Amino acid sequence: MSPRFEANLDWAHAQDAADPLRAFRDEFLIPPHEGHDSQPSDSVYFCGNSLGLQPRAVREAVNAELDYWGELGVEGHFKGRLPWMDYHEFVRDDLAAVVGALPSEVVTMNTLGVNLHLMMVSFYCPTPDRHAILIEAGAFPTDRYAVESQIRFHGFSPTLSLIELQSDEPNGTISMAAVERALAEHGSRIALVILPGVQYRTGQALDLKAITELAHKHGCTVGFDLAHAVGNLPLQLHDSGTDFAIWCSYKYLNSGPGAVGGAFVHERHARAHLPRFAGWWGHDKSTRFQMGPEFVPTAGADGWQLSNPPILALAPLRVSLQIFQRAGMPALREKSLKLTGYLEWLVQTQLADVLQVVTPAEPERRGAQLSIRVIGGRARGRALFEYLMEHGIIGDWREPDVIRISPVPLYNRFADCLAFAEVARHWHDGR
Repeated sequence: MSPRFEANLDWAHAQDAADPLRAFRDEFLIPPHEGHDSQPSDSVYFCGNSLGLQPRAVREAVNAELDYWGELGVEGHFKGRLPWMDYHEFVRDDLAAVVGALPSEVVTMNTLGVNLHLMMVSFYCPTPDRHAILIEAGAFPTDRYAVESQIRFHGFSPTLSLIELQSDEPNGTISMAAVERALAEHGSRIALVILPGVQYRTGQALDLKAITELAHKHGCTVGFDLAHAVGNLPLQLHDSGTDFAIWCSYKYLNSGPGAVGGAFVHERHARAHLPRFAGWWGHDKSTRFQMGPEFVPTAGADGWQLSNPPILALAPLRVSLQIFQRAGMPALREKSLKLTGYLEWLVQTQLADVLQVVTPAEPERRGAQLSIRVIGGRARGRALFEYLMEHGIIGDWREPDVIRISPVPLYNRFADCLAFAEVARHWHDGR
């Protein structure tokens, strides 16, 4: 049975009051908006898909590490409540729970682009007969640039070795049939498949397990860019069987601009003698400080580390992951389905003459993000986007014509979704 929604504030407030996760909003700093009456109020922040909000506890966590640095100096590596030597391990279990992995399969390190290159060093091993990489058409530039450069590095040409998976559904989304066709046609020469967990422009969530099983049948290695999926969807990376995954932590994981990213390496590769770019911190922990000349990688994802972790950058992630641990991904997903469903319903029932939703309608094919086009073209879309921003409704714009609105279950409310619809309606009616 479809949920019963209502487009009025009393109904929205009642849903927010009954929300078992409502208290988590108070743990975040909501950017203020100065309205036309010059009285500041909370903005309506729908941009967690681009930069998550700051947890209030972050400042104390970072200051604590600054205090240890000041009081202990180098001894902070071994003393204090959370010694720096092992600091990246303090986020491991909570991160594994968020992405559905074994703790040994995840590591927090570097940023997404760096981790993508490091993973391709190990998992893109082209041969004269199997040298192609499959990505989606319109992939985020980080992925495309990295893939093209890796192909050239190995002496191949992107013209021949870069295969783009074309969308075959309305609004630019991709069906599993399209994946099947691409692999049936090109699978014998594809060395690596790299696809997004959630496509950044359309908001479509892909089926990681189904894609992995299909690609493996064709002899392809598989990796996923989870920038827009981690902390958004309840991932099951271990069970999916994918070879590797990478992500950033500044979106749904709320770890701050330029935050430390992460990587997943399936346990079947834990001790595999894969090629890799080696670094000191990836060396076996038990003998790392013997400073031997031979690199012996730590088993699991930790073995891909290059350098010791940035403590001041890890502190916000540790705080955020503790929030996820208390909330739980199942509960967050349940609320996300309701919030996003309500937002979609408002667009369809109150704004059908104004807006078109690009993101798939099936809940299992999307996360929190709805990508929306304004009927009438790009100029009208930009005009609405700027009007929303002026009125404290913060989403983001992606060329050529998409407004992304993401109701994040940790801090967004039903009343926020209604506010978006009312401001969009006011813009349209006032034109």
